[in-house]
Amino acid sequence: MSFANDTEPLSGEPPSPPSAGRGRGEGFALIDGNNFYVSCERVFNPRLEGVPVVVLSNNDGCVVARSAEVKALGVKMGVPWFQLKDLAVQHGILALSSNYTLYADMSNRMMGVISRYSPSQEIYSIDECFLGLDGFPADGLAEMGQRIRQQVRQWVGIPVCVGIAPTKTLAKLANHCAKKALAGRDGICDFGRMDAAELDALLARIDVGEVWGVGRRLTGKLAARGIATVRDLRDADAVTLGRSFSVVLQRTVMELRGVSCLELEELAPPKQQIMSSRSFGEYVYTLAELEEAVSTYTARAAEKLRAQGSVAGAIQVFVRTNPFKPEHPQYQRGLSVPLPAPSADTRTLTGAALWGLRRLYKPGYAYQKAGVMLMELRDAGIDQGQLFDAMPADRPALMQVIDHANARWGRGTLRLASEGVAKSWQMRREHKSPAYTTRWEDLPRAG
Repeated sequence: MSFANDTEPLSGEPPSPPSAGRGRGEGFALIDGNNFYVSCERVFNPRLEGVPVVVLSNNDGCVVARSAEVKALGVKMGVPWFQLKDLAVQHGILALSSNYTLYADMSNRMMGVISRYSPSQEIYSIDECFLGLDGFPADGLAEMGQRIRQQVRQWVGIPVCVGIAPTKTLAKLANHCAKKALAGRDGICDFGRMDAAELDALLARIDVGEVWGVGRRLTGKLAARGIATVRDLRDADAVTLGRSFSVVLQRTVMELRGVSCLELEELAPPKQQIMSSRSFGEYVYTLAELEEAVSTYTARAAEKLRAQGSVAGAIQVFVRTNPFKPEHPQYQRGLSVPLPAPSADTRTLTGAALWGLRRLYKPGYAYQKAGVMLMELRDAGIDQGQLFDAMPADRPALMQVIDHANARWGRGTLRLASEGVAKSWQMRREHKSPAYTTRWEDLPRAG
């Protein structure tokens, strides 16, 4: 699938570093999709171009993505949608429900195109990734960044910005500069093309809070020490900051100086915990409805558990009412259930979760949320059983069949009966766009 734009057609072949005769680069590129969720929606609905658009969280609650037009109106991330109703009427803001199936598929397509440009890629989040640039011609990196932007736009439809620098921390910062047009307006920022004085002046204009890993709380503590800008942090004593705060901040300072301390993680490390939880579309009162929800969440968590080749030694189940409705009776409890033997079998995990839920449930409450967390994760197949242990009831082959069927024909094609059918408790998605790329019946039609 290709998308027309104002760029020249591309050959489809990314450049490769020459064998000799030119200086070779070192460092990283950070490629980030601009307003990613909104951009995904605009690919299949061009009428949204230029329109102020927000994407809402589960149950159409809070703003999780904003178009540039909405940002210009001063709307912040995380604002509840109901607080924006008057502003939306005034400025014509359009709200869309989150369509994570679409966003995940578009992300996979975008990352696939970007992977053509380097053998080393770290997918950092759904809308951004790092590329390793060692060995590529230093004077051609900005050009390569432009080709990435053009090809992703043509082949996927997503606008991206590219930051290039000797370290991952600086590459993230360079990407910020590219997005904000702090160093050019072509969507590319290559710190390697700047001389020392130019880079100094740029870093002196950027708030220290824009540095990767420097959160709001740390920003305040650094400000108390007179460290307000990126340049201030770069020039601070790394050892002293490491002793006062953490070795992580010490590494950050070194990264800002161009000393690479963070390598690419080409394989994501296995998660130590896996959680599956959602707020309900409407209040749930009965144990039967809660059992359906908990069974569904456990099945999703178990699928992720098997995908990373792990088993769980325990499962925690929790329920809660709405803490933002103090006039209603409040109840919030959780229970951890150890398993007789580590397992990745949906049936075993669901049985344990429902056992815990039945001990947590109390009638007479309006439940707003439930969830499960898989804990004590370890690699599958490494546990040594005891002599008198009962034969495990797990059936890995059955789980594999279920996973393959659901991957091919859609989640929930094969499921436990306890997950239910109607699922009246499911979250609200009143403004959800079609699954354009993953369901035949949702394909857009011409005419």
